[in-house]
Parts: sequence; C-alpha cells; structure tokens
Amino acid sequence: MIAFEYAVLRVVPRVERAEFVNAGVIVYSQKAAYLAAATHVDADRLRALDPDADVAAIVAAVEAYAATCNDPAAAGPVGATAIGERFRWLTAPRSTIVQPGPVHAGLTDDPAAELDRLLRRLVL
Repeated sequence: MIAFEYAVLRVVPRVERAEFVNAGVIVYSQKAAYLAAATHVDADRLRALDPDADVAAIVAAVEAYAATCNDPAAAGPVGATAIGERFRWLTAPRSTIVQPGPVHAGLTDDPAAELDRLLRRLVL
C-alpha cells in the first residue's frame, strides 16, 4: 500500500451563494510519482444552480486543471514544477468559479484505479 492525497474540483457558478457541483478529482502520490486528474462537468446540474452559467468556459477551466496534471508541457510555467509542487498549487484555496475542495489522504495499491474510483463515487 502507498499513500496518496486527493482533492475534488468544485464548480461554484455563483460564488456569493457558495453552492457547488463536483466536477473532477486530482490524485497525487509522492511515493508512486503520480499526479493525474479526471473531470466531468454535468451541464444540467450546473444550470440547476445557475441557468446563465457559461458551461463552455467552465468546462475549459476545469480541463485546464486536468491538463496541468496530465499534460505538464501544455500547462505553462507551472507545468515545469515538480508534481508535488503542482499538486499544492492546484489545491491552494481560490475564490474563483473552479475551486479545489479540501485535501484528503488515503492508502492504495494503484493510484490510477483510485482516481477512477473517486471520479465515479464523488463526481459522476
């Protein structure tokens, strides 16, 4: 078993209301040298919170988080940092429409399988 950390990506279409929809998961394991994200934006759930939400822009923002994990070459300067630094940067609190939730820890034999499990359980 190896330790891992994860955070759920939340979409908060109207920040003043503090309502959110889970839209992705980031998983990091220092020991496994693993950092990856999986996302899914449910447009219907998003529009239930804000009928005027710009879904395309929100999807692009969520996908940018995933790209910072999954394709560091496309992530600009932050993509050149170590995966632990990228995870910490991605999970730092923000007051924007896409916000990371709290960081949680666990043990797993397979971080990639854990990413899939967490996406199914917490997002889909």
